[in-house]
Amino acid sequence: MNIHINQENYENLDTFKKILKKDESTIINEALEVYFTAQQKILLEKNLDNENAMTNLDFDEFWDDVEI
Repeated sequence: MNIHINQENYENLDTFKKILKKDESTIINEALEVYFTAQQKILLEKNLDNENAMTNLDFDEFWDDVEI
């Protein structure tokens, strides 16, 4: 795996490594966990919105052209 980190993130990583007394791998893994959790939440909300959009019919729209 080859990962490139921009200068600002590299400097922040170095700063927080010293402040938190953690190694780079730990900080990156913790950050990725937060990122993936946030992205999962966004995707779940988007899927829920899409599902609601597909089933969000009012009474007349749902029963239109149904003969009993």
